[in-house]
Amino acid sequence: MANHKSALKRIRRNEVVKLRNKVQHKSTRNAIKKLKDLTSKKEAIKLLPSVLSMLDKLVKNNVIHANKSANLKSKLTKQVSSL
Repeated sequence: MANHKSALKRIRRNEVVKLRNKVQHKSTRNAIKKLKDLTSKKEAIKLLPSVLSMLDKLVKNNVIHANKSANLKSKLTKQVSSL
């Protein structure tokens, strides 16, 4: 168990941040699945910028690696343009 006040606060804070990261990551994954399942190009083009924005936010907060985001964005744009 932690002995310092700051260490106890850090433990509490880490839990809050972990939950926030988990929610953001899961919602992004769901949005990606939704985008992949779309068959209408018009709807896919409308949804694509929000998904790319979500990926950028995950990278900014160090939830996922920048290269993983780049790979996902590339695959998603390729998939949307081929509809």
